[in-house]
Amino acid sequence: MLFLLGFVGIFRGIAPTDAEDGPRIVANPKSGIRTWEIGTGPLPFLLLHGYGSSPRDWLPFTATIQLPGGGRFVFAEAPEETRPPDGPIGGRAWWRLDLGSYRAHGEALPDLSRASPDGLVRSAKTIRTLMGEVQDRLGSRRGQMVLGGFSQGAIVSADIAFRTDEPLHALIILSGTFVDEAAWTRGMSARRGLPVFIAHGRRDDVLRFDMAEQLAAEMQHSGLRVTWVPFDGGHEIPASVVTELNRFLVSTPIGPHK
Repeated sequence: MLFLLGFVGIFRGIAPTDAEDGPRIVANPKSGIRTWEIGTGPLPFLLLHGYGSSPRDWLPFTATIQLPGGGRFVFAEAPEETRPPDGPIGGRAWWRLDLGSYRAHGEALPDLSRASPDGLVRSAKTIRTLMGEVQDRLGSRRGQMVLGGFSQGAIVSADIAFRTDEPLHALIILSGTFVDEAAWTRGMSARRGLPVFIAHGRRDDVLRFDMAEQLAAEMQHSGLRVTWVPFDGGHEIPASVVTELNRFLVSTPIGPHK
């Protein structure tokens, strides 16, 4: 069931956010993407949700992820036109993804390492436009944005990092996978020194753990500053990963990385 690329099991061990501190929903006309934003600072922490999910599923994390001073949560909402037909009511997707088509004979989980989905290219272009809009609106400098996501959202974030020269402060890959391995690997050398946080469950039954492990190793080999957090769990973001993410954010000083 492809909607599992959303946030099934994501809330284990994590407290809900205070409803009184709800998000501001912001229209971004150039990209056509709405963002749900919490915080007043100029430094954006842009997170992309998974397949069949929505920005609402990020809200509990505003009570547990500790942004540095001046930080602002920015949760992007995938377009209405890519709403998946196989997900829960109200769920969104960055592109319609048929994971079954990426399974080799006899394999239970998909391998996207040789794939370059058209929808991924389009989504990455749209998010790059959104990144410029958000930074212009907040008055933040290029290179001060933390970009990341969960599952399909992590794939889009990594594609931007490794196939474009978009300035980034840090990259967050939560339960993602290696897509278009040849192209991503070629692009990694240009990101030498970029701080990357990557976490994946050893019992993930949606996207393969070994592919995430391979992605982490290739980034490290290419000179990126990789924090690799494997955990004993499935397709989720448990409290232990949030704890490690907070340590990562504290240890990553603001400044552009080319």
